[in-house]
Amino acid sequence: MVAWIISRLVVLIFGTLYPAYYSYKAVKSKDIKEYVKWMMYWIIFALFTTAETFTDIFLCWFPFYYELKIAFVAWLLSPYTKGSSLLYRKFVHPTLSSKEKEIDDCLVQAKDRSYDALVHFGKRGLNVAATAAVMAASKGQGALSERLRSFSMQDLSTIRGDGAPAPSSPPPPGPGRASGKHGQPKMSRSASESAGSSGYSFLSLRWLLGTRIL
Repeated sequence: MVAWIISRLVVLIFGTLYPAYYSYKAVKSKDIKEYVKWMMYWIIFALFTTAETFTDIFLCWFPFYYELKIAFVAWLLSPYTKGSSLLYRKFVHPTLSSKEKEIDDCLVQAKDRSYDALVHFGKRGLNVAATAAVMAASKGQGALSERLRSFSMQDLSTIRGDGAPAPSSPPPPGPGRASGKHGQPKMSRSASESAGSSGYSFLSLRWLLGTRIL
């Protein structure tokens, strides 16, 4: 565990931050020699980081594994060994030069496939979202329809009856008033027409007619 922590600190400080600062100085000073030197280092370091991802899983049990990693980073950075320049010129540059066309073709195909896959998944995502929105809208409309259907005609009649004014009760029949067959008082046609003009005349006429009949 201690060896792993020390190796990570060495790789972070001396393998990443230190070269990054000197790369900045090379770009600022526009020194072509230093610029090429640090570019070769970063290419080797990228390959080292990629290989490290797998070796940390399968070779971490190897004795002095983390110590060897520290020594390798120091060898890459040392101005005496010039390990990064040596590895680049002897192995990396010849290999990349011979496989450059195939690598470019693979990258172009990967770019096209990734774009097609992105478009395909984007269309599928939009279709799924649209379907979900339509289903949600239809469910909401169905719930509203069911809620409206739950009101019966009796409920509507009750609601309408509650809002309508209560009919006024007819006045009690006068004493001695004659009634018809259905319980309504008998009166002449002229008295009925006169009763429609005003409520007061109507009541007075009914009282008089009842008195004469008696």
